[in-house]
Amino acid sequence: MSAADAFYRTVKNAPGGYDSLAPRMGISAQLLRNKANPNVATNHPYLSDIEQVMTLTGDLSVLHALAKEQNCVVVPIESAVSASDMAVLELVAKVWSTNGDVGSAVNSTLADGRVEHHEVEQVAEAIHRTVTALHEMLARLKGMEE
Repeated sequence: MSAADAFYRTVKNAPGGYDSLAPRMGISAQLLRNKANPNVATNHPYLSDIEQVMTLTGDLSVLHALAKEQNCVVVPIESAVSASDMAVLELVAKVWSTNGDVGSAVNSTLADGRVEHHEVEQVAEAIHRTVTALHEMLARLKGMEE
């Protein structure tokens, strides 16, 4: 998903939608609707609009989409999460699970002897989830570091 599409979905799916979100941003609902619509040639969102929407909604989809477009991942820093052996074990299990997803996606891609674009996209998405899980595990271990 593109960052523009992620912004549109975030605004549209916010509780109360445009009508609730726009006043909290200090703009009209119609202006926010135009800024969020990727098919409108005018009224593009500023970075400050995007930041404000993420803060108000708690939805980081735009940030994840931007990172993914640049072959990066976003790992939230969870300061209030317990750094325990069990928490790390849960993350290891998540990593193993996502590794299995990568294997399944690659297997499905190669099964018919043809590699199609949508199949490569599925492999890329599975790899992205695995890399994110690995970084989450590393962040948790760093939180346990003495």
